[in-house]
Amino acid sequence: MNVIELVALLCYFVLVLAIGVYFFWQSRRGGGTEKEYFLGNRNMNGWVSALSAGASDMSAWVLMGLPGSIYLAGMGQIWIAVGLFLGTFAAWNWVAPVLRRYSIVAGDAITIPQFLTSRFCTDRKGIMVISALVFVATYCVYTASSLYACGTLFNTVLGMEPKTAMIIASVVIVVYTFLGGYNAVCWTDFFQGMLMLGALMLIPILAAVMMKSPGFVAPQVVLPGNYYDILSGGSFNWKSISDIISGLGWGLGYFGMPHILIRYFSVKSEKEMKKSRIVGCSWLFLILLVTSLVGLLGRRFLGDVLTKSKDAETLVFINMVRNVFEWIGNNIGLMAVATFCAGILLSAILAAAMSTADSQLLASASAFASDLYKPLFRKNASDREMLWAGRIIVVVIAAVAFFIAASPSCKGIMGLVSCAWAGFGSAFGPVIILALFWKRMTYNGALAGIVAGFAVDALWYAFMSWTAIYEIIPGFFAGMVATVVVSLLSKKPGAEVLAVFDKARLATEDIAEKAVEKTVKNQYL
Repeated sequence: MNVIELVALLCYFVLVLAIGVYFFWQSRRGGGTEKEYFLGNRNMNGWVSALSAGASDMSAWVLMGLPGSIYLAGMGQIWIAVGLFLGTFAAWNWVAPVLRRYSIVAGDAITIPQFLTSRFCTDRKGIMVISALVFVATYCVYTASSLYACGTLFNTVLGMEPKTAMIIASVVIVVYTFLGGYNAVCWTDFFQGMLMLGALMLIPILAAVMMKSPGFVAPQVVLPGNYYDILSGGSFNWKSISDIISGLGWGLGYFGMPHILIRYFSVKSEKEMKKSRIVGCSWLFLILLVTSLVGLLGRRFLGDVLTKSKDAETLVFINMVRNVFEWIGNNIGLMAVATFCAGILLSAILAAAMSTADSQLLASASAFASDLYKPLFRKNASDREMLWAGRIIVVVIAAVAFFIAASPSCKGIMGLVSCAWAGFGSAFGPVIILALFWKRMTYNGALAGIVAGFAVDALWYAFMSWTAIYEIIPGFFAGMVATVVVSLLSKKPGAEVLAVFDKARLATEDIAEKAVEKTVKNQYL
């Protein structure tokens, strides 16, 4: 069985590598510009942009972290899903269209730090440097969660040493990101998003059918108190309140997540943006709904067998897939076919892990090359040199992420993701919102907001975790307050900054589209 599952996983690896090679050759034929590698020339269609944003957002934790948390603790954990849906709905509807137009008007920015700098019509490098450093450090942690998921998957399914599995996953992710850039990342994310949704929707249905079959033996189940109560503490006590606040707080991360925000930059038109909004929100709603169902049903399907395992959070989905398809194989007499299908569905975990890791590597590469390397070290760097600078940092971050994931003190998928998610949400979320909607904001205010948000988030994580309040809440609040206070204490923005703000806020679709067309046309003249 392990060999057949391995063949299925290898087929998946071949697919994503083929996509990377394809876009590498396409890029070479088209000249291989920096903007094409990091942003796909702002020419991405609505479906691909939406599923790429969703897949890069919903990393392996949605298959191996969230279902496990619900399996162990019950309905009280669904507040994370509620917070994520509210956050993505708000981001697609209110942030995405304005950010796309503003990024075009503000110097045709291709990264978040570039946008925040161009928004204030300045050549100061403070925001670029600080942002690039935050990107590289935080993405090392975030990427480590994806590699950890790959190690757990291969160890559980194939008995492979986790470190060996993480090395293999790192190499595959780096190769297709290294070769194909943004186009390869988005198209692999598109297929991976479809695979994730299909797997999560299919498994609860098959598990329910199996549980109704005559041969199913119900496992022993001893549920914790208030398991089916959305108030985890059974009433409005501190545990329930902290779970609700922290769960909803996850939604704040969407306003500051660079690898998600960059998807808004790349959509080719306002018409496609509307399509992306519908597809993205619908996809995420279904993903979160069936993920929660997998966790709740998994407790009845698997019983208490995983509650004593230190890796319980990561094993629920894997065990359900293997048990269901073993039952199907025994009933139809085609065990090899059923096992291969199980391997395909387990590839959804690889899809979730890789779709997030590739986006994170590319976002950190673009930040390093465009916002740190060129402004500070090589002002006259060519497009080719910029591409190689970005590719080298991809390899470096992947290597650091591997050592974090392989460390004995690693806190697992959910711990790594929550840490990185809070860091980005606190540092950039308040600044992005105010940059788009508050005319009085200043450069110094934005810089103060990034530093204060990130610092408070880190300090809360280090010293205030005992409160059970997710660190993104105080971090986001601190970033917002620091940005407003420092902006009000600073000199008012000049006429040029206010003119850009008004142009971005009042820009019609035609103005934005003409700006994109002009930029693309100039590249090929």
